[in-house]
Amino acid sequence: MIERDEIFKYVKKKYDVVEDYPLPTAPTFPVMRHSDNRKWFAIIMDVPKDKLGLTGQQRVDIINVKLSDPLLVDVVTQQDGYFKGYHFTRGSWISILLDGTVPFEDICRWIDESFLVTASKQKKQAYRPPKEWIIPANPKYYDIEHAFDDKSEINWKQGMGIKAGDIVFMYVAYPVSAILYQCKVTQTNIPYNYTDDHLTIRAIMKIELLERFKPDRFTFHVLKNEYGIYAVRGPRGVPYSLSEALHGEVAKGDGTSAVL
Repeated sequence: MIERDEIFKYVKKKYDVVEDYPLPTAPTFPVMRHSDNRKWFAIIMDVPKDKLGLTGQQRVDIINVKLSDPLLVDVVTQQDGYFKGYHFTRGSWISILLDGTVPFEDICRWIDESFLVTASKQKKQAYRPPKEWIIPANPKYYDIEHAFDDKSEINWKQGMGIKAGDIVFMYVAYPVSAILYQCKVTQTNIPYNYTDDHLTIRAIMKIELLERFKPDRFTFHVLKNEYGIYAVRGPRGVPYSLSEALHGEVAKGDGTSAVL
């Protein structure tokens, strides 16, 4: 049996959300919702078993959460302990038994999914998992080839959508025309004011060097012909196949160590 208090403690610790009881007709049903848009991301109910298609009328606790994809609902609800959303006829809600059939860790994972699905755009960005990016660097305006010669962390123009914890692969433009560095973003949204004929910067981020790549490995020719990347004019996500190749290169030790 999974106690309600276990869920309340998890949600409070991870999201600083405290349950409330807004339903006059169901005053014992706790709701968990966002503080900004007030959307629900979870509600706990006790319902008769037969309402879930089970045998008997004994009341059992369930938690209702929202998933990102209706197709995912169909897959998940084929498993023991999962049901189509009780009392939610629209959207991608599911009901999960809290009788121990579904492990607590799995329930927390679905709460996390529901939190993100129902979150505002700003909150989605704040809570999303780390992401990988390709970012451009122009050696005509900055000596990026020697930027990490005597330090492992540098300031760089803030890329829209990038947050601390993300990984950036730096593509150095012509005449290098290749990905040279893998870096981790350690800080973002640092105020900065710079303008010239070529560039305007309003915020910068700090990036830490993790790995160097040989300039003949991930060239523009390779990116274009093997991974369908025809231009790197601004921050862009890393295709899965390219991510695998980049990390494979690191694992093989075929790049150059970040520590020289």
